Amino acid sequence: MTPEELANLAHLRRARDLIDREYAKPLDVPTMARHALMSPAHFARRFRAAYGETPYSYLMTRRIERAMALLRGGMSVTDACMAVGCTSLGSFSSRFTELVGETPSAYRRREHSAVAAMPTCVAKARTRPTRRPARERVSRIGEAGGAAAA
Repeated sequence: MTPEELANLAHLRRARDLIDREYAKPLDVPTMARHALMSPAHFARRFRAAYGETPYSYLMTRRIERAMALLRGGMSVTDACMAVGCTSLGSFSSRFTELVGETPSAYRRREHSAVAAMPTCVAKARTRPTRRPARERVSRIGEAGGAAAA
């Protein structure tokens, strides 16, 4: 890597750290880009190239990850939505379902004793939501529907 590429990665890490720290606050791409010392468009391209997802997608994944922990702790869906910085319960529920594969309410009702028994660092890695290709989401939904019907 060239010194310039290393410097760009360091700037991108600063923006990613901002997202990790301030996920519950209103963040937009121009704000993140300022922390990376880049223009918004250049920042968005470089972030996606470095981390495999857009800055906004990374922010929402971080918010959903934190909401999962709050829901496991018994917080209501509405309170978890607001606590992680989402302002629309509908958008939050849609994104949660897209990333996790079940609604926030269903996730909250489910038993989470296995996660509680894990060390925090392991639980964080194992429960981190990941974006699945649309084809995989559709097949998983089909499997869930078939399992419910059986």
